[in-house]
Amino acid sequence: MGDLGTDPVTMSRARPAPQVTGISPKEGVPWTKVTIRGENLGTSSQDLIGLTICGHNCLLTAEWMSHSKIICRTGPAKDDRGDIIVTTRSGGQGTSTVTFRVIKFIKIDILEPSAVWLEEFTTNLRPGRNKIASPLSLRPTNPLGIFMDSEKQISQEELAEMFPGMSGDFTSETFSPIWYLIENHYSSSFSTLKVGASNLRKQASRKDEGGLSCVKGGLGTFFEAQDALSAIHQKLEKEGTKTVEGSMTEDVEYILDKANTCADALFQDVLHRKDKADATRNALGVLQRFKFLFNLPLTIDRNIQKGDYDVVINDYEKAKSLFGNTEVRIFQKVYAEVEIRIQSLQCLLLEKLLETPSTLHDQKRYIRYLSDIRAPGDPAWQCIVGQHHWLLQLMLGCRERFFLQGAATNESVQPRVQFAETLTNAVLSHLPSLWKLWICYVNGSLFSETGEKSDQLEKAKRIARQKQNDFRRMLTELLSVLVKLLRGALLSRSMSETDKTKYVGWESYGELKSHDIARQVSTVRETGEGLAGLDIPADMLVGLQDMILDLRIHAVTVTLQNAANVKQLAVTEWLENNQGIASLPLHFEQHIRFMLQSLQDVVKCKPGEASVFLQESNQKMVSDMCVNIVQAFMGCLEDLATHPDPGTNGTHFTQELPSQHTGGLNGMTASSPEERLLLVLNTCRSLAEHDLQAIAQLLTTHEFPNPNIVLEVGRCSHSQNSNIFISCTLPASST
Repeated sequence: MGDLGTDPVTMSRARPAPQVTGISPKEGVPWTKVTIRGENLGTSSQDLIGLTICGHNCLLTAEWMSHSKIICRTGPAKDDRGDIIVTTRSGGQGTSTVTFRVIKFIKIDILEPSAVWLEEFTTNLRPGRNKIASPLSLRPTNPLGIFMDSEKQISQEELAEMFPGMSGDFTSETFSPIWYLIENHYSSSFSTLKVGASNLRKQASRKDEGGLSCVKGGLGTFFEAQDALSAIHQKLEKEGTKTVEGSMTEDVEYILDKANTCADALFQDVLHRKDKADATRNALGVLQRFKFLFNLPLTIDRNIQKGDYDVVINDYEKAKSLFGNTEVRIFQKVYAEVEIRIQSLQCLLLEKLLETPSTLHDQKRYIRYLSDIRAPGDPAWQCIVGQHHWLLQLMLGCRERFFLQGAATNESVQPRVQFAETLTNAVLSHLPSLWKLWICYVNGSLFSETGEKSDQLEKAKRIARQKQNDFRRMLTELLSVLVKLLRGALLSRSMSETDKTKYVGWESYGELKSHDIARQVSTVRETGEGLAGLDIPADMLVGLQDMILDLRIHAVTVTLQNAANVKQLAVTEWLENNQGIASLPLHFEQHIRFMLQSLQDVVKCKPGEASVFLQESNQKMVSDMCVNIVQAFMGCLEDLATHPDPGTNGTHFTQELPSQHTGGLNGMTASSPEERLLLVLNTCRSLAEHDLQAIAQLLTTHEFPNPNIVLEVGRCSHSQNSNIFISCTLPASST
């Protein structure tokens, strides 16, 4: 058995088969140097055992560069277009996804017009133009002049076995006529072959007459030369023998000059046409070879219109690497047009970058584009400064636009509430993008991969670190304006006189209700939580946290002040239950419970917030207001028991209560003053023993300070009111 490792047909393939995916150039004349690219093109030069282009074996000229690149020269291929097949020991015979076209020359007469100029390798009409072409190049391709079979009936291997040592090439020394006839005229009849033999004899006779035809063609020149020699002899006879040599030299030079002039006149048109064709051919070759550069200005314009900025940047980088330092004037001129368009692109991208509002994704994309085309300045910082200025104007403009529009947008909502919610929504929508853009600017993630592979990334980080103080001032300014705008709308009394003139102006819209203030506490809290979630330094958010605390204290204060108004309960809720106790204390307890529930979220501390009752002054203020609420209720009971007589503008409590004949007031069944007195005293006793204790427990549950003081003050007020009720009603009962 043979060695399977050296047989490309039977070898075991340890690697994938070669695959050709590209060839450059894709067409050319025979012996053109080409570069083949693909995959699995061999592991070494020894692994490459076969390479054919359009059926021609190019292995002898092949130079293996890598597993994906081979350089070789094409040959006189059999077909005009064909595949590139690579064969390796490790992978076997491969495939090709591209083709190569061989340009074959067609010989034409020198004076015959042609659409294209063809290379002339063997002739030259310049000085030395009289060289004779090689006889082999003049031999006809079909010497018999009859039809040749296009399809081969017998292969070259079979003919080689039939005629060993012979060849079918009629230019070879081992030429075999039989081989030639079988190969090219296998299906020709005998009569056709006789015609071919006759044609061959005619060609041979014309070759024998070649010398005579040359003489015939030169008779005119011969006669002109004879006439010139006769003139020379006549001149010599007249002038004598002394001037023979000089005169003869002058005449010879004259003849040669005349001959050259005549030749130039004859062939001037042909030579001019050839020069023009050479220039045109060279220009077309340059245009074809460098069409990428010549088409690049128009290509850039089209891609910019379509928005394909990535394609424009890639083409520009390629052109810059190839022609950035060229010394060819035409290339310099075209490349200058490319630079002009890139400068226009820089302006366009910078305009898009500074457009507001815009998303963070678009900002990062435009910054990378500007970085790739080496835009002057620092586009990333320009974008940060532009976003800061726009956001600042947006916040201030929000207040101005609201004053112009008024509360027409939603009449059911207090205008201050509308403004605060609109302002905080704008900040939460745009400030995070500015902060994230700064973070990307600092860590260098705004720049492309090409920048990361060079010194550009480190340079950008160094510049960003130098601008940290500037960005801190810009962010502090934004947060300060936010707090001042919110204080002006919600806590105008807490602002300085200087800030009031600029940020206050909401007096005409009235004061905020307690539920509106509690709603704004939630809104401002969400803003603070959103900004804190961005990892903004805590010291920059101190102003916002202080404002949240002041707003919470204000909500508690306003709610407790509103809760002290309990007189309406005495008018509508004076009912008697089955135990002889009025329902007014129960409704007062429910009133306190509802008030405390409305403040539950306000009083409860979020992460990072301080307690509303942390300071002693706030504790005392809240305790005093709770005491005032209880005292107001006790005063309400006192007013009901001590009304003046009916003769005055007011009404006495005992006189106001209807008798049993009228059915009672709100269901009250007491008919005599004694019974009514007993109802009031029972109500006060129940308030002191049960209701005040329940209210104190509610205050403790909701973490209000000093609930015992409220309980003690309520009991003292109860004992005082009880004595007043007895003293006011006993004289009336004794009478």
